[in-house]
Amino acid sequence: MAKKTNIPAPVELAYLEHLKKDKRLTTIINEPLAVLPVKRNIALRLIASIMSQQLSTKVATVIYNRFLALYDGKEPTAEQIVATPPETLRAIGLSNAKVAYVQNVARFVVDEKLTDKKLHALDNDAVIAYLTQIKGVGRWTVEMLLMFYLGREDVFAVDDLNLQQCMIKLYKLEKLDKKAQKVKMLAISAKWAPYRTHAARYLWGWKDGK
Repeated sequence: MAKKTNIPAPVELAYLEHLKKDKRLTTIINEPLAVLPVKRNIALRLIASIMSQQLSTKVATVIYNRFLALYDGKEPTAEQIVATPPETLRAIGLSNAKVAYVQNVARFVVDEKLTDKKLHALDNDAVIAYLTQIKGVGRWTVEMLLMFYLGREDVFAVDDLNLQQCMIKLYKLEKLDKKAQKVKMLAISAKWAPYRTHAARYLWGWKDGK
């Protein structure tokens, strides 16, 4: 039996041919990317994202493990999170604001009867509009969710600071003001559609020296 890898098959590499049409972007493309993951229990992934904001990966992992320990090491249901006293969540290292946001998400999931299936049925803009109704959930957070948990290939997070820095450097945008930079970034990214997620991954990888 052939060994399974995380590299997509040739039929799935249409994004490579498309993105290499961009003469600047092609200079940083050197190999196929790992397949975008599609995760389960998306609501809990959203909660984990909120917990990890403004924290190092190491600290975020510690806090998330403490969070799971509250539920005997298992992923809790939204109902369990709603029932957890705020002081218990604060005790694992969450700020008052993050405790409120975590419970906001959990209540939304319960009230809306939110399931993975429901999110998968929505297009990108609809997912963003739907989840940013929740206080504490911003557009960038949902865009990352779309990319790395829902496996969407055509997401462009124009407000991502690292992405901005990469594009300023690669496309020589440093002489533009912030508003003009965003307009130019959106115009450039439009040419990457329908594979803007992959373009962003190449840019992030370039910044990280990968």
